[in-house]
Amino acid sequence: MVLRKMKLALRNSHTLPLLILAIPVVVVIRLISPWLLVRWDNLYSSRVGEFALSTELWLCEQDAGINVPRQRHVDILFMLQPISNQQLAIMLKRVLRVWPDWIRIPLNRAHRLIPGGAVHKIGINAQYDWDVHNLLDRIPPHLTFTAEEEARGEAGLRLIGIPVGTPFVCLIARDSAFLDDHSPRDWSYHNYRDSDIQNYVLAAEDIANRGYFVVRMGAKVLDAIKSDHPRVIDYASNGMRSDFMDIYIGANCEFCISGASGFVGVPTIFRRPIALSNMTPLGWLWTWGEQFVCIGKHYYSVPDDRELTLREIFERDLGFFYRTSDYESTGLRLIENTPEEIRDIVIELIERVNGTWRPQEDDEALQRKFWEIYPTDSKTEEGYQLHGEIRSHFGAGFLRNNRDWLQ
Repeated sequence: MVLRKMKLALRNSHTLPLLILAIPVVVVIRLISPWLLVRWDNLYSSRVGEFALSTELWLCEQDAGINVPRQRHVDILFMLQPISNQQLAIMLKRVLRVWPDWIRIPLNRAHRLIPGGAVHKIGINAQYDWDVHNLLDRIPPHLTFTAEEEARGEAGLRLIGIPVGTPFVCLIARDSAFLDDHSPRDWSYHNYRDSDIQNYVLAAEDIANRGYFVVRMGAKVLDAIKSDHPRVIDYASNGMRSDFMDIYIGANCEFCISGASGFVGVPTIFRRPIALSNMTPLGWLWTWGEQFVCIGKHYYSVPDDRELTLREIFERDLGFFYRTSDYESTGLRLIENTPEEIRDIVIELIERVNGTWRPQEDDEALQRKFWEIYPTDSKTEEGYQLHGEIRSHFGAGFLRNNRDWLQ
């Protein structure tokens, strides 16, 4: 078995000298493990959402003593290419021990030649970007900007038209443009998560009228946002976006409006409030944050010729689909949230953050009923818990206007 592994490693290796050097290194690592455990793993660096959120959650786990070896240990991280955001990589290298990626391949190949090496794998946040321990509400952010970066960020805000000190929010709606451009692979299985940026114009202009600037985010997008409001800035389409400003804007926004997009991980790691619309699959709602207000897409059954209730969605095991083909094969048509539904959760978030939220008479009863039906004890296919303590809010306006949905 060992001989076969060695032959395969040698045949596939384009870095034979490095592999030869790595083998004695791995042997030493194994020998010293009773006294010093050396672990390593890869960061999810190719997608900005996982790069930001899964790494921050792993750092929070270290602070909380979760999944931490009892013995003395050293952790080494590698950033897989391509790196989705260079500024985020720079900031993470300040708080992590990151080694060059060229070391990773020979180290891993040498590691696989010798059985019994599972203990040396960190297992970066097995929950990926899911805060089942509610850590983000109680542990401060790990990433900060230097004084030079703060000055650069303020200059960048002025350049895109936002005076320093003026409140602004992020807006992002997921579409297929980024992944389609990311690689030749067929990414259409993600398309069920898409939403139309034009459905966010009503909310954007409403909060712009309240004195905020609205910055539409996105590394690559299909369509420009159709708004003539002077405080709505299409940063994703105006040629001014950069890796640095993506992170600076996400870190300093008053809050973020998102439609199931990976970028929302950036404001989340800096503990910004989030209004989440068009969340799909519904079973994967962000439930762990006190400053989250969520709503999901409508599940319309073509065979039944009607929208399914919340109870029906989960009784029929339809609430955890994560491929477009799953919805198509079961006759489900996902209907995006209306502009009014999106506006309502944004206003609710603003009022909750500002301390001016006043629930209507039956809001608390509707909220309780929602969470009584919702499967808060659900797990992933791998057996990982999906939800910890429920701290987020499902949109009050949505529940008021869809009372039959809770039957």
